[in-house]
Amino acid sequence: MEKQQLIDEIREWKEKKDAVILAHYYVDDDVQAIADYVGDSYFLAKAAMKEKKSMICFAGVKFMGESAKILNPEKTVVMPDGLADCAMAHMVDIEKIKQVRAEYEDLAVACYINSTAEIKSYSDVCVTSANALKIIKALPQKNIFFIPDENLGRYIASQVPEKNFIFNDGYCPVHKAMTAEEVKKAKKEHEDAEVLVHPECTMDVIAMGDYIGSTSGIIDYATKSDKKEFIICTELGVMYELKKRNPDKKFYGIGPKQVCIDMKKVTLENVLDAIKYDRNQVELEEELSRKAKHALDEMLRIAQ
Repeated sequence: MEKQQLIDEIREWKEKKDAVILAHYYVDDDVQAIADYVGDSYFLAKAAMKEKKSMICFAGVKFMGESAKILNPEKTVVMPDGLADCAMAHMVDIEKIKQVRAEYEDLAVACYINSTAEIKSYSDVCVTSANALKIIKALPQKNIFFIPDENLGRYIASQVPEKNFIFNDGYCPVHKAMTAEEVKKAKKEHEDAEVLVHPECTMDVIAMGDYIGSTSGIIDYATKSDKKEFIICTELGVMYELKKRNPDKKFYGIGPKQVCIDMKKVTLENVLDAIKYDRNQVELEEELSRKAKHALDEMLRIAQ
C-alpha cells in the first residue's frame, strides 16, 4: 500500500473506531506526522486523560501504553507493535525496592515513568524527565530511592543537594551509549553550535551541555534560542519536530547510536492494524492498575 493510501485509511478507521493517536517524539517521522498528539511521556500522559475518544492508539513503547490504560481504564488502549518495549523499564526488581524500604526511614520511592506497571505499583510517586526536579524538591521525605534510571537520578541529585539519594543501576541503552568523546568531536566540527543534552545521558556528557532537559525541553529551548546551530544528545526521532518548528536552524547528531530500535518498530502499517483490528490491546489486572495509578496520580497532583 502506498503511503498516502495508508494515511487516508488510518484517518478513515480513526473516525470509525473513535480513536486518537498519541505519538512519542522518538517514533518514525511519518507516524509523528499523522498523530493527533506528539510529545514526551509527561505531555502524552496528560493528553491521554484529556482526550474524550473511546480508543487510544499509543505510538510508543509498552510502558507508555500501560500508563495510558492505568489513567483511562474505561478506554481501549492499543499498541501498534506489541513487542516494542523499553529495556530500562525492567532494570529494577521488587526485592530491591523492598530491601531499600527496610533500610531507610523517611523514604520516597520515586519512579521514572519509564518503568513497568508493576514497578509503579511499588512506588510512591512517578516522575518524568520534564518534571522530576519539581517533584523531588516537593517531596517531604529526606531519602529518595530513584528508580530505574541511575543517570537521571544522579542529575536530579546534583540539583537537590539537600536530599539523600539512593541510586539504582538502570539506564537507557541509547542515552548511555552517547560519549563525551563524540560530543567533543561534534563540537570541533560545529564550533558555533550549542549542545543540548537529555538527562538520561551520563554525567560526563551532561557536563558538556549548554542546556540539559527533557525531550520537550530541548525542543522548546532550541525554538526560543537566538542560536542557529545545535548538537542534539538524545534519540534522533526528535529531529522531526525540531526541524518542523525551526526550518532556518541546523541540528546535528553525535553518532550512529542515537536510535531506539524499539521506538522505530512503530510504523504506519501497524498503526493502521492496531486501530482497525484492535491489535495489541493493553490489559492490566484491576488491583495492579489501582496500585500503579497512585504513583501516577501523585505525579500529576504535585506537577500541577
